[in-house]
Amino acid sequence: MRAPADSQDSGLTGPLLIVNPKAYLYGDELVRLARLTDELAGQFQIPTIFTAQHADLRLLSEHTLDLTITAQHMDPIVPGRGMGHVLPEALVDAGARAVVLNHAEHALTLAELDATMERAREVGLSTIVCADSDAQCRAVAHLGPDAMICEPTAAIGTGEMDAGDYVERTTAIVKDVDPSILVIQAAGVSRGADVARVLAQGAGGSGGTSGIIKHPDWREILSEMYTAIRDHATTPTR
Repeated sequence: MRAPADSQDSGLTGPLLIVNPKAYLYGDELVRLARLTDELAGQFQIPTIFTAQHADLRLLSEHTLDLTITAQHMDPIVPGRGMGHVLPEALVDAGARAVVLNHAEHALTLAELDATMERAREVGLSTIVCADSDAQCRAVAHLGPDAMICEPTAAIGTGEMDAGDYVERTTAIVKDVDPSILVIQAAGVSRGADVARVLAQGAGGSGGTSGIIKHPDWREILSEMYTAIRDHATTPTR
């Protein structure tokens, strides 16, 4: 068992990889993927976000070193009443350093999102907020998250990326509002070539869920994605 990473280091610097198991994995299988990802993150020296079910956050924070352990949701409650809701302070105590909010599978109203982001800031959690359309990307960017996942809902889990200019367009929208926001583009990403493509189009990170979880060789697909990020980071800009 290794000590958890420094809670003051958010890890939200690009280019980065996000591994988002959603509810596909939990317990021992989740730890197996996390430890492999942790090994490769250290080997490639690539910042890595790793999300998990709330019940597994402490387990992962105790068994990894180089990952930004990230909750998949939280609620804007304070210690006290709130039966069944996710308390931000409890996430921090369990080792989480960031939280994903407003995913298409757990959407929030703008008011809920604003209140939840404020609570995240109060407890020191970095915010990674999802958005779909151009209008949503612009509105969310005005709330000032640390990072955004821009993704067309229709492409999630399909293994097929948007064939148009979505990546370039939505990244530019976010950066026009706040250049400091790190933009992650991962919808439909399933190969290293996909990661290379979105980085070349201006994104600050990529990764995914089904493209990683359902691959027959986790080490192979993660290494392929990490290699694409490393190659992008070391390619001189013109």
